[in-house]
Amino acid sequence: MLQKFDERNRDLIANINGDLVHRDKAAISPFDSAVQGGDAVWEGLRLYNGRIFKLHEHLDRLERSARAVSLAEIPPREKIIDEIKRTLAANKMRDGAHIRLTLTRGVKITSGMDPRLNQSGPTLIVLAEHKPPVYAKSGLNLITSKTRRPPPEVLDARIHHANLLNSILAKIEANNAGADDALMLDTRGFVAETNATHVFIVRGSNGSSGTSELATSRVLACPEGITRATVVEICVAEKIRCIETDLSPADIYGADEMFCTGTMGELAGVIRVDNRQIGDGNIGPMTKYLSDLYLKRTATEGVQVVDI
Repeated sequence: MLQKFDERNRDLIANINGDLVHRDKAAISPFDSAVQGGDAVWEGLRLYNGRIFKLHEHLDRLERSARAVSLAEIPPREKIIDEIKRTLAANKMRDGAHIRLTLTRGVKITSGMDPRLNQSGPTLIVLAEHKPPVYAKSGLNLITSKTRRPPPEVLDARIHHANLLNSILAKIEANNAGADDALMLDTRGFVAETNATHVFIVRGSNGSSGTSELATSRVLACPEGITRATVVEICVAEKIRCIETDLSPADIYGADEMFCTGTMGELAGVIRVDNRQIGDGNIGPMTKYLSDLYLKRTATEGVQVVDI
């Protein structure tokens, strides 16, 4: 699975601290904290028919992360939403767009790790691209990475930070193995998430509530996912049992179904892990059922940011 360049994005307008510039002329200072040390927090949003799904939940997480890393200044929510609207309008986007918000500690007066060197306020970057869900509907093939996710006492995964080297190393392993993505374990040997998405397994699959049970990893070595939380909400509404628990690789191999969740890819079925077939090797009925319910929500819910 490799994303392809979308010709519609050739002349994108990016937003750097309120300045709308062509993608080829967008500039970040070499003294910016994101460049110096990956010192930034971020969110991925998706635009559906003029609305951003779960916008305020994403902005809540952005603000929590910014406070957790002690950013001295966080732009007001109304300002962030206004810059999103300006960026979408500049690109004439109304649907099928992915938006990446990045909030860095800002520009330093000189190179160095000390946050006291950041004296000019944060840098807010709004990047919107024409981008459909990135995962193939035919099912994903995963491998288990040798790269582990750190525990909270090393780096709390609930901080949605921009230092993604850990995940990138796992993705390199997946690429080298010819897999779509990598399953990542925590230091105890339990499943955290993939290099890019949260993980659910299904036991007793029959495509509706019935006797099916979903399980997902506990939020210890993975962030609090917005799409993950939406799937849990759907399960509660549909009276489908869904638990958060420690999942071992053996739990994954023995699942009837497996799927990943994330804003960029929505719900994506997994059909193979470490050369082991999951279930019958096809996208399972529960995965399809929940995907349909998720799409119904994105079609009707969200914050209006573009006039249609």
